[in-house]
Order: sequence, then C-alpha cells, then structure tokens
Amino acid sequence: MIVLKGSRIVFAGDSITDCGRFAVGIGAGSNYPLGSGYVKFFSELLAARYPGLGVDVRNAGVSGNTIRDLRDRWEDDVLSLSPNWVSVLIGINDLNRTLAGESGLDPESFYANYREILRQTMGKVRGITLMTPFFVSNATGGNRARVLQLLPKYVEAVKKVGDEFSAEVIDLYDAFARAAKDGGPLTYSLEAIHPSETGHMLIALKLLDSVRVE
Repeated sequence: MIVLKGSRIVFAGDSITDCGRFAVGIGAGSNYPLGSGYVKFFSELLAARYPGLGVDVRNAGVSGNTIRDLRDRWEDDVLSLSPNWVSVLIGINDLNRTLAGESGLDPESFYANYREILRQTMGKVRGITLMTPFFVSNATGGNRARVLQLLPKYVEAVKKVGDEFSAEVIDLYDAFARAAKDGGPLTYSLEAIHPSETGHMLIALKLLDSVRVE
C-alpha cells in the first residue's frame, strides 16, 4: 500500500470491516466512524509510525454484505469518496450462504462480481489492496470443517482477480491458519468468523507491514 501525505484510504467489506462503525450514542461514540476493529487499529498504528501524514481513513464496511451487495453499493459508498487507495475484505458471507443453499454466491460468481468491482475501480484510484477471507478454526469435523474445505476456492478467487488487476493481495487465510495452529483459535476469534481484538490487531499489523510512504 503506497501512502501519500494527505491521501484517503477507504476500507470496504462486511461486518469484519464494519465492526460497529454505525454505533453512536452513550458509551458507543468511540466506535464512530471507523468502528472498533482493524480499520481503527490500522489508522492509529499508521499515525503512530508515520506522524504528520494526515491520512484520511474511511470505513465502508456493512455488516452482512456479500460481494454482490458490495458490487451494488460500490459506486455510492466507495468511489464517491474519491479514495487514493481502496482495500477490500469480503467473502465469508458468500461462503456460508452458499453452504446454506443460496445461489449466485458460489466461488465462480464471487470471482465474477469481484472482477466487476475492480473493473469499475481501475483508473480511479492509485492502488488496491485485497485481503483474502479467513476462518479461525482447527476443526476436522462438522460444519466448520465444511467451511474450511470450501474456503480455499474463495481465497484463490481473490488471488486470481488480484493478479488480473495488479492489486496487492494480503493472505489473511494463511495468517489466521498459522495463528490458530500456534496460538489457538480462541485467541483470535471466539466463533471463528469475527476476530477478537487480537485478531483485528493481526489484520491491522499485516496492513501496516504493507505500507510504503511516498
């Protein structure tokens, strides 16, 4: 991720990105507008490591979104913000709803919709970061094992579209698989999908490691 002084970075995705960004009111105001997860952590880490950059970080995550939902709101919610750089983390809802029998969210459809998003984006931003979907589990049986079995197809779709559009790809699938094996899954997520604070920090640090300041 190439970061310029005063540039704008927009993070798009589902609930993992959203992370309560709409929460306002007594006791919840600190979540607005970046949420309480990796977007906020990344913004704070970036400011700590690179003082004076004045980067405008925006959160465009919406809980429950699939790639199809993100495609439908992409122009209004992301491109209209005139970002210099965009980052996308999406896919686990597509996978789970595919396993539940919903059509149009399978890995092939996921890839096609993702490709359309990037097609709309090329030439309008300086760069794009794609993060692969992940599932924090060491399960060998039951529904969690079914998720882990299908997940690599969604991961490969992200990598494929990233290669096609010369986008940066951060492999969170591999990062969380290693973390779950070494540190135990509950350290990084209490229910395999939504990261704990430690899990969100893992994502933020991966993003920070990718930053190059110009």
